[in-house]
Amino acid sequence: MPFIEIDGEPFHVQVDGPSDGPVLLVSNSLSSDMTMWEDQIPVWSRFRRVVRYDGRGHGRSVVSPGPTTIARLGQDAIGILDALGVLRADFLGLSLGGMVGQWVLTHAPRRIRRAVLANTAAHMGPPDLWNGRMALAAAGGMEATVEPTITRWFPQGFRERHPDTIERMRAMVRRTPLEGYLASCAAIRDMDQRDTIRAITMPTLIIVGANDPATTPADGELIHAAIATSRTEYLQAAHISNVEQPARFTQSVSDFLAAPDP
Repeated sequence: MPFIEIDGEPFHVQVDGPSDGPVLLVSNSLSSDMTMWEDQIPVWSRFRRVVRYDGRGHGRSVVSPGPTTIARLGQDAIGILDALGVLRADFLGLSLGGMVGQWVLTHAPRRIRRAVLANTAAHMGPPDLWNGRMALAAAGGMEATVEPTITRWFPQGFRERHPDTIERMRAMVRRTPLEGYLASCAAIRDMDQRDTIRAITMPTLIIVGANDPATTPADGELIHAAIATSRTEYLQAAHISNVEQPARFTQSVSDFLAAPDP
């Protein structure tokens, strides 16, 4: 099942694990694709039906013209569950994926049992930050974004110790479609979920990178303060914590999803 269609648009989807296992829907960061979860899938897929997908404008999924919105990306996530016949799932999203998760938790609460929101924010201003990143990419293509992105994603020490991993991440950024990147930057620029997420009532784990310069600990604490049923866990990592701290991240998510519901 490499592709499914949602309203006539193709999405690249990968399903791993037992067909009768509880479903975990996984949503990626900006400038990434489903390969960012390679360290986690062998563990999670032992007991879960893990559904990964390339978000709109990323990887091998549809690239739609013009800017998009977090609402549109959230509707895509629900559409994937619908196409697979999944009524209720657990959710994990990192960075942009976590923003998608906040929208789904707010607007389709019955579809999610538990959620993990990692290295994410409910609002990321100012607009000029995103306008600047979009101008950089429009002028120089995705290549112009590679090193600034990698520097935000990983601290210098990790970059020096793990050159093979960093090259894999660089390649992932480079192959992101330019139009998809620009559209998603606009979605993040225009997003403000600080008030709406107060309605979330599902158990939620907020993973915070203690050294994250993109979605800072303050961003994670704001989400935690807004969601009464949430708790935080700090990892000694920057922005892409599942790659920088794969064992700790994998275990934290596994333990949270396996915990009994209150």
